Amino acid sequence: MISIPLFLNQEHKCGYLDNRIEQSAFVHPDCSLSGPIYSQLLEHGFRRSGDLVYKPLCRQCSACIPVRIAVDDFRPSRSQKRILRNERLVSVKVKSQAFEQIHYDLYLKYQQTRHTGGGMADSDPEEYFNFLSSSWCNSLFVEFYLDDTLVAIAVVDQLNNALSAVYTFFDPEFSKYSLGTYAVLWQIQYAQKLHLPWLYLGYWIKGCQKMSYKSKFRPFQAYIDEEWRQFDEDEGG
Repeated sequence: MISIPLFLNQEHKCGYLDNRIEQSAFVHPDCSLSGPIYSQLLEHGFRRSGDLVYKPLCRQCSACIPVRIAVDDFRPSRSQKRILRNERLVSVKVKSQAFEQIHYDLYLKYQQTRHTGGGMADSDPEEYFNFLSSSWCNSLFVEFYLDDTLVAIAVVDQLNNALSAVYTFFDPEFSKYSLGTYAVLWQIQYAQKLHLPWLYLGYWIKGCQKMSYKSKFRPFQAYIDEEWRQFDEDEGG
């Protein structure tokens, strides 16, 4: 692991769990980042938001647990197999990162419907794109279509030994298709196609409904006590 300068942000109210205080360690902006460096940071529990790379470092809480899927070991559940059978209804386009108005409009529709009152629902185009894109990482905007209608976008970082799921948003009018789950299943298959061993899913948080879907992709690993090991929900806290 290379030496990386870090700084702590100010403590503030947790956005995921009630009555908890959140704090993160960030890679210093003066540090020159790249895909290979970020791959090493992912292996140590870090995550990116835009160009900022961070890791939760809360004094009295360790609920945020990094998780990843060993894609060759993954076996879809019965319900996930049913979702995959909808593949005939879906076409996919993989694009390099670039601002597109249709993506932004879909993002706002998703935020305003699924996260009413959240700060991201009022994002302007620059805030939206700065949140999802990266100037130093190979980030992809993956489009999912039903017939000719764009229904979902998955933002994915392609690294030298992994894919990292950044964010997925979709048209709530098509939620019956389980597009969020479908997007993860597609990323697993895409990693297999590229012969990449891992798909990083970010943080799983016990007791947080927004993060509960991640525990449905089994088997997978969790980064606990500075090592990756098979996931056990009882260890979340």
